[in-house]
Amino acid sequence: MIKTIIFDFGDVFLTLDKSATLKHMKIHGATELSEELIKVNASYEKGLISSSDFIQHYITCFPGLTQDAFIKAWNSILIEFPAERLEFLKQLQASGKYTLILLSNTNALHIDWVKANIPIYEEFKSCFDQFYLSHEIHYRKPNRDVFEYVLNTNKLSPEETLFVDDTQDHILSAKTLGLHIWHLQAGKEEVVDLFSIKSDLF
Repeated sequence: MIKTIIFDFGDVFLTLDKSATLKHMKIHGATELSEELIKVNASYEKGLISSSDFIQHYITCFPGLTQDAFIKAWNSILIEFPAERLEFLKQLQASGKYTLILLSNTNALHIDWVKANIPIYEEFKSCFDQFYLSHEIHYRKPNRDVFEYVLNTNKLSPEETLFVDDTQDHILSAKTLGLHIWHLQAGKEEVVDLFSIKSDLF
């Protein structure tokens, strides 16, 4: 029996355009991300470097890039939060049947944008029993330690826990720890259809 549901944020609740940032960056000469920049991104998502240092790193790598242009490009991945997804979550919370946890790989710049541009963010956040953002807890998916952290901190049984995420690597990592999983296909599936798509678990 499922007692806890752990949800991802991006492309589960918040619609993303994952190709947008690189498209914007290409205008300023960034055609691809080097291994070094990929590592910098991961460090930023874990809250190990400040936003100012993160921005400066990109500006240094791409001299034609200004701070404002980079922030605009970085946040261009963030699109919208459909209201029906919040309504689904509110109904789920109101049922009182499940512990609800958010576990998101994100960063300070993205969350600042969300707070400024998504009016329902605080209402969304209040629906969860626990709300974990990678840059605040210093762990990120798909690393095994982030799942162990959430399981141990909340004293969860993997066999009673469902993890919902749109990224295959995250799903596969959670599965190795025995969690039930739903690899949500963004653009093809909707979180609001959880109970029909995963009816075998409920």
